[in-house]
Amino acid sequence: MLYDITSLDLFITVAQERNLTRAGRIKHMAVSAISKRISELELQIGSPLLLRNARGVELTPAGQSLLFYARQLKQTMAQLDSELSGYASGVKGHIRIHAITSALSQFLPQDVASFAALYPQIKFDIEERVGSAVVRAVADGRADLGIIATQTASEGLESLVYRHDELTVVVPGGHELTTRKSVGFKELLEHELVGPHLESSVHALLTSEAAKLGMTLKLRIRISSFDCMCRMVSNGLGIAVLPRSVVSQYQRSHKLKAVTLDEPWAQRTLSLVLRKYDAATPTLKTFIDHLRLTG
Repeated sequence: MLYDITSLDLFITVAQERNLTRAGRIKHMAVSAISKRISELELQIGSPLLLRNARGVELTPAGQSLLFYARQLKQTMAQLDSELSGYASGVKGHIRIHAITSALSQFLPQDVASFAALYPQIKFDIEERVGSAVVRAVADGRADLGIIATQTASEGLESLVYRHDELTVVVPGGHELTTRKSVGFKELLEHELVGPHLESSVHALLTSEAAKLGMTLKLRIRISSFDCMCRMVSNGLGIAVLPRSVVSQYQRSHKLKAVTLDEPWAQRTLSLVLRKYDAATPTLKTFIDHLRLTG
């Protein structure tokens, strides 16, 4: 079934305003012309889209469905215009990424840099988010690609393995655990912790594993930044669980010690999530293939 883009755009405005007159003012069109367009859509679909009343209009179930897909189509067309106009000015694509702190602190900067060296005219928008927010952004179309830990539910998105990391225990100099090569999680729970953000993948994992032991986290401080967590630990405000490569960046400057967390779940997998690889733009596919190759 072929749809007229102008009619769909008019329908979106009518649906948003819930009033044909207001929609006419916005679109600089006569109400009769808009009404004719809506009637043509209804005839094409074979079902009423609007319920007219004294105050304006309401959407029928068919109208709600059309609004959803019309908005998606409008967003896709806008992305198409943006990307194709970019080619005219020498820019060869645009990728929006939302990622958890673990990915941004360890792997993504180097991977983006190596990709940019191969494709210098591709632009990136990269935002740091907790895992659940990353999934929502990709599902809603606000991000083209997300990076999460596998402990975060991907909610029906396509998931591809990205990298592996290791969670380790970070303690300040002079702490009783500094003499240890490894420590079990149960023993770790006896100590006060500097914890990550409430919605972070690390927090969710630690909380879940503590519950399996019938215990809870002794959280003294909760903070979102890995850098700030290391600073808090360095000042004796607790110990923390962080990716090993993150801790290594601060060990010398903050006088910290990394102690192996002796648990199988301390070995984590980070995943790429997107709506559908087969439906991704060529630019996004090329970037994903690069990430998987370098990983």
